[in-house]
Amino acid sequence: MTPAKRLFDIALALVLGSVLALPALLIALWILGAEGRPVFFLSERMQAPDRAFQLWKFRTMTMAAADSGVSGGDKSRRVTRTGRFLRRLRLDEPQIWNVLKGDISFVGPRPPLRVYVERFPRLYAEVLRSRPGLAGLATLHFRHHEERLLAPCRTSEETDAVYARRCVPRKARLDLIYQKRRSICGDVRILAQTIAQVLFRQKDRKTTGR
Repeated sequence: MTPAKRLFDIALALVLGSVLALPALLIALWILGAEGRPVFFLSERMQAPDRAFQLWKFRTMTMAAADSGVSGGDKSRRVTRTGRFLRRLRLDEPQIWNVLKGDISFVGPRPPLRVYVERFPRLYAEVLRSRPGLAGLATLHFRHHEERLLAPCRTSEETDAVYARRCVPRKARLDLIYQKRRSICGDVRILAQTIAQVLFRQKDRKTTGR
C-alpha cells in the first residue's frame, strides 16, 4: 500500500467514523433489543497469505456451534429479520475500525477466508499483493451474481464447491485487473459506484415491489 493510499484511508475513515458513530450505535442497540447478544460477529480473514486478522461485522444470523465457509442458501434460514435489512443496505459491516488499524483499505479485493487462501495459494499470493478492502471491482461487478449462484445451495459442501469453482477464479480476475490499474482516483470512482449501486438497487426494489 502506498503512503498516499494509506493517508486517504485514514482521512476518510476519520470523517466517516464521526458521521456514522451515532447510526452504528443505534444499529447495535437495535440488534441487542431485537436479537440479543452477541451484537458483533468476528470473522477470521486473511490480509496476506501468512497473516490473518479479525473482521468486524454486525451479527446478522443466529449463532451456530460450527459456522464456517461463505454464506449460501444453506445459511439463509439463520439470517434474522434485522440481518436481512442490514445486509440489503450493506449496513452489516462496520469495518472503519479495521481500516484505521490498517487491516484493510477502503478499496481492494474482499479479504478471503483462510480455507480458500490455503486451497489456492498461488492465486491468492497474487491477489493479496493488494491490501484487502471494503469494496472493489469484484464487489462492484460480481457481488449480485455471486449471491444468485450461492442462493440455491442447500448444504455447506455444495456452497463451498460452487464458490470455489465459479466464484473464486472470476473474482480473482477482477481483483488482478484492479491491481494493475489502481489509483486514488480509481478508488474514489469505485466507492462512488458502489454507493450508487446500493441506492439504485433499493430504488428498483421499491419500484418493483420486491
